[in-house]
Amino acid sequence: MRKGLLVIAIGLAFTALTGCATTGELEKVQAQEQLTGAKADQAIRDAQAAKAAADAAKLQADAAAARVENAVKMAEEREKAAAEREKAADEKAARAEAIFQKSMRK
Repeated sequence: MRKGLLVIAIGLAFTALTGCATTGELEKVQAQEQLTGAKADQAIRDAQAAKAAADAAKLQADAAAARVENAVKMAEEREKAAAEREKAADEKAARAEAIFQKSMRK
C-alpha cells in the first residue's frame, strides 16, 4: 500500500511539475502579448494617419473641383459677353451698311 501511494504521489508530483508553465514560458508569452499589442497599436496609428491623409486629399480635391466649376462658369459668362459684343458689332455694321447704301442712292 505504501508503495502504491508513493508511486501515485510521485506521479502527481511529476504531473504537477511538467503540467505547469515555467517562469520562462510565462515571460515568453507575456513578451509575445506585448509585441502583438505594440503591432496592433502601430496598425491603429497607421490607419489614423492614412485616414487623415485621405481626408486632406478629399479636401484638396473638393477645392480643385470648386475652382474648376468656377472657371467653367466664368468661361461661359465670357463667351456670352463675347457673343453679345459680336451681335452688337454685327448690328452696328448692318446699320453702317444701310446708311452707306442710302447715301449711295442719292
